[in-house]
Amino acid sequence: MVGHSPYHPLSRRLLFVEDSKRLQQAVGTALRRAGFAVDVSGDGTEGLWLAETNEYDAIVLDIMLPGIDGLTLLRRLRERGCNTHVLLLTALDTVSDRVQGLHAGADDYLVKPFALEELLARVHALCRRAYDSKQSRITVGDLEVDTASRTVTRAGHPLALQAREYALTEYLARRAGHVVSRTEIEAHIYDGDAGVMSNVVDSAICALRRKLHTANPAPLIHTRRGLGYIMTTSPS
Repeated sequence: MVGHSPYHPLSRRLLFVEDSKRLQQAVGTALRRAGFAVDVSGDGTEGLWLAETNEYDAIVLDIMLPGIDGLTLLRRLRERGCNTHVLLLTALDTVSDRVQGLHAGADDYLVKPFALEELLARVHALCRRAYDSKQSRITVGDLEVDTASRTVTRAGHPLALQAREYALTEYLARRAGHVVSRTEIEAHIYDGDAGVMSNVVDSAICALRRKLHTANPAPLIHTRRGLGYIMTTSPS
């Protein structure tokens, strides 16, 4: 199942709740390789706790789970006001099963076995919906981020970015005009492992600034001391 996919995520943090160790490994690894930050759980009770204590851009949720089942988990999330988009996974493919899942609050539905490319495409679409955006292009001044092709240009010049540099660029661009803390960047870009190196975010910002500077020396990413970073063409 794991392999290269033409679909690319939107620098998002996901929760994947699935009791199959094989699927946890395969899908979790594939999503991370594609650039997602992913928390994985094999238990419905733990999955509910994770969903309630963390901010996710989308949740991929199996229906058949130990602890509490996926539909119960989903209903409890909706009852408690959680609006995170949820993709349900199930081995059952009848109209009544799909209707039951949608009535519980699911945003999309995927039947096992599934192709990795389809899973990624559906997650990609849910993440766009999380930002109320159907567009695949984000523009900040002369910077353009194409989330479909996962490419970035500035002043018409394509930038050669590493996977995490792209993820960082898109995350800041989607939050353009708003200060983003180091903690938020770590959570959404670095899959929770950034704490090993306290300066990992600062180093990534520095490297990205250098690449943006090659196309246009006008500063685009600004530091807000003690708060974080902001992408804007108007620093004042």
